[in-house]
Amino acid sequence: MRPRSTVFAALTTTITIGLAGCGQQAPAQSPARDQGLSVTTVVPQADPAARWADAYCGAVTHLVRALAALPTVDPSTPAQASRTSSDLLSSVVGGLDQSLAGLNALGAPPVPSADGGREHVIGQFAEIRTQAENARQRIDAVRGDAAATKEALGEAKATLDRIDALDYLTGLKGVPALAAAEQRAPACRQLDQPPR
Repeated sequence: MRPRSTVFAALTTTITIGLAGCGQQAPAQSPARDQGLSVTTVVPQADPAARWADAYCGAVTHLVRALAALPTVDPSTPAQASRTSSDLLSSVVGGLDQSLAGLNALGAPPVPSADGGREHVIGQFAEIRTQAENARQRIDAVRGDAAATKEALGEAKATLDRIDALDYLTGLKGVPALAAAEQRAPACRQLDQPPR
């Protein structure tokens, strides 16, 4: 599953435009869209695997919400490209922090020997969070230097590309009992819905 792939395509294109030539007119912003990620259905207490899957997807939803509300990169000047790219990466880091906190608090699933997927996703999120924060700090440090800004924007694009390639539900898919529980978890069904 790759929620928001079209948004990432647009964002990485915008950053690429910024890399190609700062000083161009900023693209028109598209209005933010509500992704309908609020979950109101409750999973029965008698279904611990579905409750765990629901909490897992709820934790991942923090990142998805952050990605749905990313600020637009403005490549009109090197300073604007730097500032808006830094804001975008700060949003990504915030979403990753919330998702990581939720995944870590979740603990192991109620299925024997099934925690490898969650741990793998935690590892991927942590690596990307470090990459995003490093790129943000580098962008902030080189403001005003057009060549260094261009290189730092390339790092930001690489971070977005890594997030776009993630399969957020890999922590569930590798274990048949959790994959089945995913189908009974309202938060997971919300994540599987295409963007509106």
